[in-house]
Amino acid sequence: MDRFPTTSWDAVDEAIEERLERAEVTDAGQIGHASNHVFLLELDHADAAEHGYAVYKPLRGETPLWDFPPQLYKREVASYRLSKALGWALIPPTVAREEGVAEGMGSLQLFIPADYRCTYFDLRDEHAETMRRFAVFDWLANNADRKGGHILQGPDDQLWGIDNGLTFHSEEKLRTVIWDYAGEAVSESLLGDVAAFASRLAEDADLGADLGRYLDEEELGALRARAAEILEQRRFPEPPTWRRPYPWPLI
Repeated sequence: MDRFPTTSWDAVDEAIEERLERAEVTDAGQIGHASNHVFLLELDHADAAEHGYAVYKPLRGETPLWDFPPQLYKREVASYRLSKALGWALIPPTVAREEGVAEGMGSLQLFIPADYRCTYFDLRDEHAETMRRFAVFDWLANNADRKGGHILQGPDDQLWGIDNGLTFHSEEKLRTVIWDYAGEAVSESLLGDVAAFASRLAEDADLGADLGRYLDEEELGALRARAAEILEQRRFPEPPTWRRPYPWPLI
């Protein structure tokens, strides 16, 4: 069996989630140069012929922030659940896990091997349509930290968004490097996906309960409001002038 595949993820995401939740951790190393504790885990699963790898962000290693409540790991998982609900393969499979990991409860995300020197600024021209999808996703998720280095190109050339912990705040906090499409009309295809998600969120109790495991009622209400805003405006937002619209550092 392939090592935690990153292609055709809609057909294999549940299997990857199950591995992330249950596989035995056989090795671990801390990733440096991060504001919070981040670990790369080697995972051994009975159904996999080879080891797989995951990025682990424990609650215990989070640095307190003045503008976000604790448990940022939940927002990592919620970002994946939102991507999945939209039908957009943007966020690597991510789960919450407590058992069998040294630092306790946290998020485990499928590790994406990539050239980490390659960033949004290198990829945007060749992948403009995917970047537009990222721009809508980050608007909907209220991403306060979409740095250029947070978009990776996997070995199959698929793009993935990582480091999604500063998302889903109930207050407007969009900070991103993706302002290239400001004022441009959002495509009908993207609007259709947002409309379908908004309809499901209003009518499907299971979807609301799923996201409600990671977001509180105020945050869920703000998510619904942002979906309605996107469908009403139908154009990519302009960067705000009354606050800093870009993350720092940019990469």
